[in-house]
Amino acid sequence: MPAPIDHAQLVAAIGDAIVIADPQGAITLWNPAAERLFGYTQEEALGQSLDLIVPERLRGRHWQGYDKTMATGSTRYGSELLKVPAVGKDGKAMSIAFTVALLKDGSGAVTGIVAVIRDETARFQEERALKKRLAELEGVVNAGGG
Repeated sequence: MPAPIDHAQLVAAIGDAIVIADPQGAITLWNPAAERLFGYTQEEALGQSLDLIVPERLRGRHWQGYDKTMATGSTRYGSELLKVPAVGKDGKAMSIAFTVALLKDGSGAVTGIVAVIRDETARFQEERALKKRLAELEGVVNAGGG
């Protein structure tokens, strides 16, 4: 029989950031990868609002979706990758990609949400540079008469 899985060890060892928040949006779990990604220690993040990593200009939209998810108990981002801007402790903007899963108690009530997050900043910047270069080349071709 295989040994039982040590979930705390798994969460600590995994390379992606794992953040869990309660129904009000307070952070209840912040793994070492989240520390590396966002720059906040576990002690700094626990108990704080998710506003810690949501850019100020996007907070209204974020909370509208978050509250709807908590009220309905469903999200489309469990299997769909969500790509959004985020902000780190240093105030620097970044691009992240993540999936979420709702945590529920025995009666099915939502007790929180877990996000598995990856830094996509470099890839986003490369993609933006390629799109810009493509547009420039299309401009050259079009200016030359095609």
